Amino acid sequence: MRKMLLITALALLTAIIAALPIAASPDNLGKIVFHGSAPLGSSDIFVMDGDGGNRTQLTFNEDSFTPDWSPSGMEIAFTRFGRGEEREIFVMDAEGSNPTQLTFNTAFDSAPAWSPDGRRIVFHSGRGGGREIFVMGADGSNPTQLTFSPGRDQQAAWSPDGLKIAFVSARDGDRDGEIFVMDADGSNPTQLTFNPGFDVQPVWSRNGMKIAFMSTRDGDEEIWVMDANGANQTQLTFTEGGVARNPDWHPGRQ
Repeated sequence: MRKMLLITALALLTAIIAALPIAASPDNLGKIVFHGSAPLGSSDIFVMDGDGGNRTQLTFNEDSFTPDWSPSGMEIAFTRFGRGEEREIFVMDAEGSNPTQLTFNTAFDSAPAWSPDGRRIVFHSGRGGGREIFVMGADGSNPTQLTFSPGRDQQAAWSPDGLKIAFVSARDGDRDGEIFVMDADGSNPTQLTFNPGFDVQPVWSRNGMKIAFMSTRDGDEEIWVMDANGANQTQLTFTEGGVARNPDWHPGRQ
């Protein structure tokens, strides 16, 4: 009975966490940035202390989401809704000042992620009619398409050394998506997972040797881990009907 109660509680907790995408500050201040519902119903970006205190709203009624800290902790990249299906990438100071638009398209640009050196931002875009991975300078300069696929490419994640990018793609005909890795210039795309369910949300370990991800291959949403080359895929959570999503590695762990 106690085991079942624990499993239920863990499933509820993971569902709540998954509803509020968060990112811990790279500095030592223990800040967490996330997007959530503002009082007037829009999706806005907030920051809070690591213990949940001092919650501060950074954007206001602007339908902003997918925030990502710069490596220095001084800036936050994020996505903002425009007209219709238009979504653009912005960057602002860590306290919410000086929001600057980096992309300008009638389609959508979304899910920015800073490179480890802070010089580039990778994102996915619908500007070509599909959904592909692009990279640009941290100031929005030189947007460059990295993937060219008939399926959706999204959820890009830099390796710690900045030499590789993991991403999710439906290019193999699996509409649920599989995890691939490519060089940072878009060359040598390699498929790492081969399953009928979802394999998504890749995140590199701090030493770059492992990739954690969420998979539905056993019927539930569970956390798995594999070597960076796709070997030794191992299930870590067993929620028995619950959900486990959005894995991330502790900064002090491998």
